[in-house]
Formats: sequence, C-alpha cells, structure tokens
Amino acid sequence: MVARYIGCMAQPSPGSLALLFGRIGNLTFGGGDPTMAALYQELVARRRWLTAEQYGLIWSLARVTPGTNLLAFCVGVGWRLAGLSGALAAVLALTLPSAAIVVWLTYACQALRANAWAMAAIAGVLAAAVGMMLTGAWQILRPHLKARTWPRAVVISGGALVLARLLALNPIAVLALGALAGAFWISPDETK
Repeated sequence: MVARYIGCMAQPSPGSLALLFGRIGNLTFGGGDPTMAALYQELVARRRWLTAEQYGLIWSLARVTPGTNLLAFCVGVGWRLAGLSGALAAVLALTLPSAAIVVWLTYACQALRANAWAMAAIAGVLAAAVGMMLTGAWQILRPHLKARTWPRAVVISGGALVLARLLALNPIAVLALGALAGAFWISPDETK
C-alpha cells in the first residue's frame, strides 16, 4: 500500500476525505472549475495526498466519463486514497448537503409564494439580476460604438438578440454566427 503513495503524505481516512469534499463542494460557488481549483490546492499543494500527475490522471479520466465529471472525480480521488469507503465518503459529502439545501429552498419557495412581501423581494432580486446582466452587456458593447464601427456592433448584437429571443436559437449557435459575422464584416478601424 505504501508504494501507491510515493511522493505523497500519508493516506487519509474516509472521514477526513468527507470533511474536505464536504467543505470544498458545498462552499465553493461558480460550478465545477472553481471547485476543481480548490480541490487541487487542498489535495496536491496543501495536504499532498496526491501528486500533480495523479490529480491530472484522475481529472482526465473523470472528464471522459459520461455524467457529471465532478462526481466522477470525487469517486476517483476517494478510490485512489481510501478505496471504496473513500469513494463513497467523497461523493456523499459533496452531494448530500447541497441536495438537502435544494430540497429546503424548494420547500421555502413554495411556502413563500403566498407571502406578498417575499414575492416583492424576489421580484426585486430578479430585477437587480436583469439590470446587472444588461450593464455587463452594455460594458461589452460600449467600446465598439465608435463613429465608424457602431453599425457593425449594433447589427451583430441586435442580430444575436433576435436569434436568441425571437427565433429561440441555441446560444452556441448564436455565438458561432456572431463570430462568423464579426470575422467576415471587417470594420474600417481594423483594416489599418
């Protein structure tokens, strides 16, 4: 068993794996990439339970498995470090708390639907989120609204809006068409 962990610190227990995956998996926001970065810091850099090569191999194998790659990664790390009990501990610690939170939030939302104050607060949060999205879009578009390039910017961004909203085109297709339009429609400033 010692040969498995050359270059790494001692083998962690399933309990210590559960604590780590529970903390990282349930307190990291932004999806799988920030979670994977935090797990790398803990597993490789800080605790040295895995080498960078082992982490990379497990991550690569998790990426090619069907389903949720983060869960496959948890199984791989848990199995590598503590066998079946480690794999179960890692996956359950990552999924059960967040699943319980989703169930509770669903129940809370259903209960709050009858409360006018709560619905007003939710509407305010929704309006703020839409405002932030529009501000972000404006910040991206504004530098392209120069005297000679504004028609291109307006046509491409307006076309993207029409394709996405009115024609319900897939976002990937909208991005691809926008990129093609931008590549073929050269503005006067870009030719210099």
